[in-house]
Amino acid sequence: MVTLPPLRLGVNVDHVATLRNARGGDRPDPVRAALAAIAAGADGITAHLREDRRHIRDDDMARLKAEISKPLNFEMAATVDMLKIALATRPHAVCLVPERREELTTEGGLDVVGQHNALAPFIARLNDAGIRVSLFIAADPAQIEMAARLRAPVIEIHTGAWCDAVVDGHAAKAKAEWQRIVAGAALARAAGLEVHAGHGLDYETAEKIAGLPEIMELNIGYYMIGEALFVGLPETVRTMRAAMDRGRKNLESGDLGRQGKA
Repeated sequence: MVTLPPLRLGVNVDHVATLRNARGGDRPDPVRAALAAIAAGADGITAHLREDRRHIRDDDMARLKAEISKPLNFEMAATVDMLKIALATRPHAVCLVPERREELTTEGGLDVVGQHNALAPFIARLNDAGIRVSLFIAADPAQIEMAARLRAPVIEIHTGAWCDAVVDGHAAKAKAEWQRIVAGAALARAAGLEVHAGHGLDYETAEKIAGLPEIMELNIGYYMIGEALFVGLPETVRTMRAAMDRGRKNLESGDLGRQGKA
């Protein structure tokens, strides 16, 4: 029987801010949501400060850092302005993500192979400041190997294509994407990287990916905020935590996480 460390849950509060910004004003408050998520069992909070400030704002990041008791994961594009804000905020971690103004949400992983020269100084500055750097990338061997060469201690595997295929009922595609994630997680861990995952996860897919021993953290937002409209955020956090724990227990009892079934 395998014994693994507990799988961490990071709750992304971006879309609490999206709802607030739809009407202006201060409510609902993403910091209040973060505090409620932590009280219900979240291990950390994720927030993406986009250049267009479409949801999270600068003062949200400052308040999150000041008020929450758990680690803050600051998602951002690799720009000079964002680097300045991150160095001033001093979050526990920074996750570098691709960003385009016209996208509805993050599309695909960061191209660390094509952008390695531009990314290297950002990663070095953040590392020197004691901020843990994560790279949000696809489960692609070339991207994973470059992440290790760039001295980023963590990668977060983009799970969106797999989750979309599962939801849409595309079994063959879901199986192929799942096998990419399995192989990518194993390669990253062998390269000395800590492995996280996120994007598009729901209760079912979170339980499944929790069965991979290399995965140490899941960062989940949109689905949980949507579910919270019906049952409340604390109940959503507890239900997600339970799904993840079931996945871990399945692994510990029989290594089910590596099975090919998506």
